[in-house]
Amino acid sequence: MALLEVKDLSVTFARRDGGADAPSVTVVDKVSFSLEAGATLGIVGESGSGKSQTVMALLGLLAGNGRASGEALYRGENLLTMKPAALNRIRGSRIGMVFQDPMTSLNPFLTIERQMTETLELHRGASRREARKLAIEALERVRIPDAARRIGMYPHEFSGGMRQRVLIAAALMMEPDVLIADEPTTALDVTVQAQIIELLRELNRENGTAIVLITHDMGVVAELCDDAMVMYAGRTVERASVRELFGRPLHPYTTGLLGALPRLDMPLDQPMQTIPGNPPMPGRIGAGCAFAPRCASAMARCHEARPTLETIGERVRACHLPVESLYGVPA
Repeated sequence: MALLEVKDLSVTFARRDGGADAPSVTVVDKVSFSLEAGATLGIVGESGSGKSQTVMALLGLLAGNGRASGEALYRGENLLTMKPAALNRIRGSRIGMVFQDPMTSLNPFLTIERQMTETLELHRGASRREARKLAIEALERVRIPDAARRIGMYPHEFSGGMRQRVLIAAALMMEPDVLIADEPTTALDVTVQAQIIELLRELNRENGTAIVLITHDMGVVAELCDDAMVMYAGRTVERASVRELFGRPLHPYTTGLLGALPRLDMPLDQPMQTIPGNPPMPGRIGAGCAFAPRCASAMARCHEARPTLETIGERVRACHLPVESLYGVPA
């Protein structure tokens, strides 16, 4: 049995400015995936594709006007229908979360010590002294220098990379089965990015922690993940192993994301590839494929009918284009 299995997860938000009878907006539309113990899954796509809202729904962290439907089974129990008290026992303990912005995720009025020890006191019943010792060990593990002194500091006294490491340390103190990392390398310089990726790789390898990595950076997915799911306008457009996805993408959007990656063998005078246009606004997606207005290979059918997910070997995709038109031979 999969450690985490998501089936037809949808997320809608009621329009706050449109009155009680205003239609809701769908931002995640029937997304499905599974995660085995020790596996790593990358969820990738442009901003607004529904990546973060997918995992927020799993943890019951949607805004007040948000609603989730479908199933999100953790060890066979549906997270979406759990009572708050039961979900609190799993959230932060068995499923850890590293939020996107370390500066706003940490309380500027509390020391790092208090923010880390509170979790241990709440979930494990640890004493303040025991919690402090474990918190220092966690900071040392993520290579925070002079952790015993720095634990008494405030978030503004740490660099962006160090704040990100604090969030990872806080999430891992509870030794979760699943760690969800939402854009853990965004706004960090390349050296710190590499250190964070290596840290996550070590945690996955040494602890067997399953990781869900949310990112817009395909390069980070290639570095860390076993499998990848590409999202666009709230839907899954392709899901495959990283090796298959990078070696032979089967959706034009995936091809566009990979084409936008800088390459060391690229001539200096060659311009970077881009995907023209912008993703559609939620609630403004027509009857056809949401990517059709930006797709150079779109056919008339693409503008008229939304493609359904089809299984091709051990991967899935949602596209009307025959695979033969992409590569000349069947997948």
